[in-house]
Amino acid sequence: MSDFMKRILPLFLLAALTGCGGSSGGASPPPPPVVIPPPEPPAAPAEPVSRSWNDEILQAIRGDFARPTVHARNLWHTSAAMYDAWAAYDSVSSPYLLGETVDGFTCALNNFQVPNDIAGARAQAISHAAYRLILHRFAAAPRAIDIVDAANARMTQFGYNTGDASLSYEGGSAAALGNYIADCYIRFGLQDGSNEANDYANTTYAPVNPAIFPEDPGNPDIVDLDRWQPIRLSEFIDQSGNPVADEPEFLGPEWGQVVPFALQAADRTTFNRDGFDYQVYFDPGPPPSYTSDDYKWGFSMVAVWSGHLDAADGIMIDISPASIGNNPAYPVNFSDFDQFYDYLNGGDSSQGYTTNPVTGQPYAPQVVPRGDYARVLAEFWADGPDSETPPGHWFVILNEVADHPDLEKRFGGAGPILDETEWYVKAYFALGGAMHDSAITAWGIKGWYDYLRPLSAIRAMADLGQSSDPMGPSYNVDGIPLVPGYIEVVQTGDPLAGAADENVGKIKLYAWRGPDFINDPFEDEAGVDWILAENWWPYQRPSFVSPPFAGYVSGHSTYSRAASEVLTALTGSEYFPGGMSEFQIQANEFLFFEDGPSVDMTLQWATYRDASDQTSLSRIWGGIHPPADDIPGRIIGEIIGLDAFALAVQYFDGSVP
Repeated sequence: MSDFMKRILPLFLLAALTGCGGSSGGASPPPPPVVIPPPEPPAAPAEPVSRSWNDEILQAIRGDFARPTVHARNLWHTSAAMYDAWAAYDSVSSPYLLGETVDGFTCALNNFQVPNDIAGARAQAISHAAYRLILHRFAAAPRAIDIVDAANARMTQFGYNTGDASLSYEGGSAAALGNYIADCYIRFGLQDGSNEANDYANTTYAPVNPAIFPEDPGNPDIVDLDRWQPIRLSEFIDQSGNPVADEPEFLGPEWGQVVPFALQAADRTTFNRDGFDYQVYFDPGPPPSYTSDDYKWGFSMVAVWSGHLDAADGIMIDISPASIGNNPAYPVNFSDFDQFYDYLNGGDSSQGYTTNPVTGQPYAPQVVPRGDYARVLAEFWADGPDSETPPGHWFVILNEVADHPDLEKRFGGAGPILDETEWYVKAYFALGGAMHDSAITAWGIKGWYDYLRPLSAIRAMADLGQSSDPMGPSYNVDGIPLVPGYIEVVQTGDPLAGAADENVGKIKLYAWRGPDFINDPFEDEAGVDWILAENWWPYQRPSFVSPPFAGYVSGHSTYSRAASEVLTALTGSEYFPGGMSEFQIQANEFLFFEDGPSVDMTLQWATYRDASDQTSLSRIWGGIHPPADDIPGRIIGEIIGLDAFALAVQYFDGSVP
């Protein structure tokens, strides 16, 4: 019998009383103690409550501010709490926080009675744990009223009492056990390094650069071309559609100090700046500096790919798994990135697949305009309004995989088919831990290296001039490189020269023309043409432009590669069920930044890693990341995903140290 099961055996056991306390005169022994059975919980709902509450958590995230670090943590804590409520009634698995000490915080566990209906007890404990955490974590969300109403409705649907807030679980109340687990996570979260009590505010970090004003030309006020720059807009709306400060602060630069799941101290490097210790896991080293060719190559590639965002340019590409996916190994050195990305035409070194391994048939080609595909990717993976943020997006993908009729819910693709509640609880625990560790790692790197975004770099380099021709006009060694047909110098007689040639000598880009050319995003397309580089915009909403935190390393790349590794290990296959996953895109309906796409298309991925790789490319076409942000995030994400899954397995089989 495990130590854990010994702790939870009923308190009221029948005792052998012979010879214990009896008098020598033969008096009758005292009556045996009354055994009070634990209250039986309601029968478990027909649907797996773990899945239902994950749906509620994702919907709550959609109603909150867009903070991927915060919501990766919310997803992890709610997933771990549901797992603990499940493991409390298991003789093998070890809970994460319940009855344990994590980073100095102890969630004590007393003996408690176990009801006869274990399935009903688990469902009720899981529900109360998730419910209480949701109410606590989303109390200040913009749509908090809707979130609470939905959570109450879910409890009512399952027949649970929302007014039962008892923590006294010792008598066997599954509701009280769930409440107690939630209370432990709430108290744990108030001391885990996230600064939740102060709404996750930064304690030390301050930007070195003054803000850029994208609505004005150029980037004249930047001080350091290697460091992050805030963005000031006349109206700033976050990725969840909520108005926020016109110049939002850096989100999460100190997040490396948050207590992780599987990250180890041996993987961590501590750096100090301004008296603050920045914790960096899997340190990739510094990104390219503005004085290097790698910097110029990477940010200029973002400008070149901006010129692909026009469906009318006549360039058609096959976007099926026959042509896209199945990438070889990633380059390790920045100087080798040009062998991985197609600088002029877009995309990467995908090899595609000859056949679907499940059906044995070739993947059917799907030829569409490159400009439609690039814009769809930029918006599909951007996680805009009403989104569950990037870590939540991968929970949505996990749930869609779980719904596929070909998926058998065997852990790791082997062994018996699991009860659905158990499969979801374990899946969410593993994926939640990976997403949380991805946030800690990516944002720890972001906070320390403090690297700028393409908006800042492209405009700043172009303000300096061109760096390709020392004998040509507007030369500056730190300027942007010239690329014929994409990045050039304005000459006299050029349509962009101006009435008095005031723009002669400036840099021009063949790029997406930006939001000034869109009056109605449901009717207008900005298109691509020559523009002054000082007016370049990422392909994003004009009320958002770029995320309010440093670029290096890419959070999307880190989250996505970690998630793809977890899903591969969880299902026992690198391929989606059926050998392909799809998402339908309707012409002239899907895009929100502008009208489009011009044709129907279907996003397709053979493997989980293919979907991850596509996520990464979307951020380059969207003008959010250069390659230097992308590849290190992918490499680090792979390590995080594998480590998180391996540790989760140790909790499941009870072998965790």
